[in-house]
Amino acid sequence: MADDDREVARLWKINRTIHELVRDRGYEVADEDISMDLHNFKDTFARNGLVDRTSLNFFTYDPQDHSNQIFIFYADEKNVGIKTMKKLISILEEKKIGNGILIYSHTMTPASRKVISQMANLYRLQEFAEPDLLVNITHHKLVPKHEILSPDEKKLLLER
Repeated sequence: MADDDREVARLWKINRTIHELVRDRGYEVADEDISMDLHNFKDTFARNGLVDRTSLNFFTYDPQDHSNQIFIFYADEKNVGIKTMKKLISILEEKKIGNGILIYSHTMTPASRKVISQMANLYRLQEFAEPDLLVNITHHKLVPKHEILSPDEKKLLLER
């Protein structure tokens, strides 16, 4: 039972980090999704003591451009293969979403990584391992805020 509680707490941290990441990229995210405590997370996503990863999937949009949407997909397989990638691509096609983030628990096969590069002209796909999302490193006090430079700022920086 302790392992199940540990897994729920782990997914709670990952869920919070991915919501922060999506918000930091300019997409709409409710404050409640980021500030949700562990107890509310358990009530919402782990009623039977285990989290169904598909219940954590969500999509959101850019408030300045509602057509710019992103879908966050938690893989339910430990080892992501072509089957999981087909499922993600079909969701993106169905909902007409151009951006996707895949979160996986253990590994991705070389074939699944190849799908990401092959679909680059249609979809902007990114993948993250769950352990990489346990902590939002960009919120660490020693990490400077990352900002996109304007073309003029970029030119000035490169001339230094």
